[in-house]
Amino acid sequence: MSFQNPVFIPGPTNIPESLRKACDMPTIDHRSPLFGQILHPAREGVRKVLKSESAEVFIFPSTGTGGWETALSNTLSAGDKVLAARHGMFSDRWIDMCRRHGLDVQVVETPWGEGLPADRFEEILTKDKGHEIKAVLATHNETATGVKSDIAAVRRALDQAGHPAMLFVDGVSSIASIDFRFDAWKVDVAVAGSQKGFMLPAGLAIVGFSEKAMDATRTSTLPRTFFDVNDMAKGYKNNGYPYTPAVGLLNGLNQACGMLLQEGLENVFARHHRIAQGVRAAVGAWGLELCAVDPSVYSDTVSAVRTPAGFNATDIVTHAAHKYGVAFGVGLGEVAGKVFRIGHLGSLTDVMALSGIATAEMCMADLGLKIELGSGVAAAQDYYRGHAAVARKDAA
Repeated sequence: MSFQNPVFIPGPTNIPESLRKACDMPTIDHRSPLFGQILHPAREGVRKVLKSESAEVFIFPSTGTGGWETALSNTLSAGDKVLAARHGMFSDRWIDMCRRHGLDVQVVETPWGEGLPADRFEEILTKDKGHEIKAVLATHNETATGVKSDIAAVRRALDQAGHPAMLFVDGVSSIASIDFRFDAWKVDVAVAGSQKGFMLPAGLAIVGFSEKAMDATRTSTLPRTFFDVNDMAKGYKNNGYPYTPAVGLLNGLNQACGMLLQEGLENVFARHHRIAQGVRAAVGAWGLELCAVDPSVYSDTVSAVRTPAGFNATDIVTHAAHKYGVAFGVGLGEVAGKVFRIGHLGSLTDVMALSGIATAEMCMADLGLKIELGSGVAAAQDYYRGHAAVARKDAA
């Protein structure tokens, strides 16, 4: 694998040089006022990226999985009922975590490639007259299948049912890349990670809590120590952590939020959509299909590309790594061997995307698929030429 080539996996993503340098900093006393000058701006930056005025932002030395556990362990008690749909590998893993914590999970089985079944959620919530369901889990962007779900529709389902359940959203591969509206969607816990849209190394679980979720921490009885948000909040008041923080990563997060906000969140989302549309144009030119069932659920951060029946899609990923030094994502779970994944999120440009498309073409041709070299590249080029990036005054 070459360190010179960009990666096309759905995380960790490519790291801009300025952020890599921001993480590479001298040791400081993390109990000094100097640390607060990193911590608090980073939290405020995340709050803005979440499009929230009031979310309590907590940043743990962990990953998105730790964020999932933070959401559950701080707000729920053993035996509590939660509602979730299984429609991909990561929604499945969150369900598994719930069960390991002794929660009663009502699972709506949903075909992989489809989005969250908001209408089915509404039916179930409406029938729950005793309000036994305490939380609804929603995976905003299912990385395994390249599917983006409509969180606003899930919120409407809760509201139409008149149900008080909390709304927990896995935004690990969407936040900072796809439009996310913490306040407008009345999200109670949002989960993100440093290694996706924030363009940093893995190592931070980033979560936002609503006032309702914070209230739930007072009655929750699930055990937590490392992920206790109330312990963390006490530390924040004193410019510190209840334990040793990842100072360099937090400094990088502060800088990453600044980069995103300087570009403008709407420009960030438009860039991801434009790059994704070019990739999708290439897939169509190859005569292949996406795992996502229709355009309404196409993800702007990752495309899971189906290969012909009988062909092992994992061979494309292996071949790309060995021959061309380029990383793509393998299929996971039910779609293992049936799809390969092209990540197009984080620090990426049209030009970088074209290199990934060209490499995928070469791999498929090398492995005997009937792919015309240049077809996908040309289709993406046509799209990018007609949908140029918005010029900015600070563009270099």
